[in-house]
Amino acid sequence: MKLKGKDVEVGYLYLTSANQYRAVLAMKGEFMIYAPSLEGTTPLNSNTTKMPFENQPFKKCQIVTFAKKEYQTFNFNGLDAIKHKLNESQLAEVIAQCNAKYAIATL
Repeated sequence: MKLKGKDVEVGYLYLTSANQYRAVLAMKGEFMIYAPSLEGTTPLNSNTTKMPFENQPFKKCQIVTFAKKEYQTFNFNGLDAIKHKLNESQLAEVIAQCNAKYAIATL
């Protein structure tokens, strides 16, 4: 399933058809910064204590480019959906894991 640009939101987690998690960290105009996990990452569940972005570089791209990738519904914290809201501590952890704080500030 492809997304529409309006479906992409900051602070949400998405899962591609290649089982790569993507966390949207910032958006400005038509551009965004996101954190990608490795492809084939182990599924997250309610027992997951660490986000899967450690030592992964953040990416900057156009929102429409991000949305064109194939995404799938996944279960996170007991809910099945195409995207899941990260809480403040999860989002902060992702930003720290991929060292994106400066890039977000300069977007």
